[in-house]
Amino acid sequence: MGNEILFAVFMCVIAYLGLLLYQHRELKKLNIKIDALTLLLKETDHQGETMKRELQELRSGTIGIGRRMQELEKKAAQQDARLDETNQQDPQAKLYTRAMKMVDLGAGVEELIHECEIPKAEAELLIRLHCKS
Repeated sequence: MGNEILFAVFMCVIAYLGLLLYQHRELKKLNIKIDALTLLLKETDHQGETMKRELQELRSGTIGIGRRMQELEKKAAQQDARLDETNQQDPQAKLYTRAMKMVDLGAGVEELIHECEIPKAEAELLIRLHCKS
């Protein structure tokens, strides 16, 4: 009976060592996975930082473009105002502006001569230049 107990203890020790060896292998596998995930996390963080920088650059560029657009719109409005002012100050320009509008509405040569008091040749030229095709 002593030998049987000794054999049972020996088998338990072998089973315990086998279990330890199995757990050690599983622990190595888990550590490898943890290392891989850690590396992946670091790469993801790096990509996130890169994307943040790129987004900030895009925002800065967009803000710059927006400011430039505002400046251009302001200049265009100023030019329109100057053009309107010039048209209002020059009576001849008023006549030709009115004549162009009439041509756009379908006025003929005789109507332009009568309403805008411009020569026939100029009325014909305006119609040729501004007539909708």
